[in-house]
Amino acid sequence: MKKYLLISLSFIICHLTFSEAHAQSAIKVLDKAASTIALKDGVKADFKMTGGMGSASGTIVIKGKKFHATTPQATIWFDGKTQWTYLKDNDEVSVTTPNESQLQAINPYNFLNLYKKGYDASLNSSGNTHVVHLTATSTERKIKELFITVDKKTNYPTQVKLLQGKKWTVFDISNLKKQNIPDSQFKFNSKDFPKAEIIDLR
Repeated sequence: MKKYLLISLSFIICHLTFSEAHAQSAIKVLDKAASTIALKDGVKADFKMTGGMGSASGTIVIKGKKFHATTPQATIWFDGKTQWTYLKDNDEVSVTTPNESQLQAINPYNFLNLYKKGYDASLNSSGNTHVVHLTATSTERKIKELFITVDKKTNYPTQVKLLQGKKWTVFDISNLKKQNIPDSQFKFNSKDFPKAEIIDLR
């Protein structure tokens, strides 16, 4: 009986140690991915979004927590606190203070601000990519799961798949490039849209 208990205990300890090491490896992959994006001057990339939030494609520029996304239908500015969303068809701009899940729904790189707290991480590597699976540890998290695909050679994230409610949204990301982006690009300038109706929802 004692022998059985010792074997069982050893198995549990080994399993826990392996799981912890696996989680650390997953975090290291995301740390490296984050370092390729969280540059002082900023980065620019193309993206394609499909899934529960609809579909769209365009470009995004990022500098820290700030971003500016452009699609044929809309343009979004976020300066780290305030978000301006311009809808071309309506010629109107809504002003909001978005929460975590709202930011993730439009900025595929917002996982950089999520993965270190409130999620369990696991890693699956195959071919030229790593795939990190993040699972929320709290029911308060609006984003329940994320799958982040990272290129092994460049450490660039190439896809972000996230679950909000019961709907999956997938961002495919390409042509990531370093750029020197001025802070003014992350704020809406009313002079550029003189006829647009501004709706403040804060």
